[in-house]
Amino acid sequence: MADRLFTKTHEWAAVEGDTATMGITDYAQNHLGDVVFMELPSPGTTVKKGESFGTIESTKTASDLYAPLSGEVIENNSALESEPGLINQDPYGKGWMIKIRLSDKDELTGLLDQAGYDTVVKEES
Repeated sequence: MADRLFTKTHEWAAVEGDTATMGITDYAQNHLGDVVFMELPSPGTTVKKGESFGTIESTKTASDLYAPLSGEVIENNSALESEPGLINQDPYGKGWMIKIRLSDKDELTGLLDQAGYDTVVKEES
């Protein structure tokens, strides 16, 4: 997972150029249980780092999703509407949630690398 950056709230971002793909971590999906519903922003919506960009519902709970980075949504994973379980099956691949056009690349410095995120998870366990 060297190509991903993480938040302490268990979201990830994979950045290529000025585009970031975002989702939740395997740790997060595991704690949520079976995902049954997603609410994601439409393309054209602006998201801000640290603010809610949608909701996720599982058999255990409903939670807000927090943006690891700021920008304009250019795509959401419409497959999650009919198959929200993709998040449980493949949170870093087919279970991605949104893609944004970054508005501030300086925000990348506030995210965790894999080792930093592993430390967060270890402290929570």
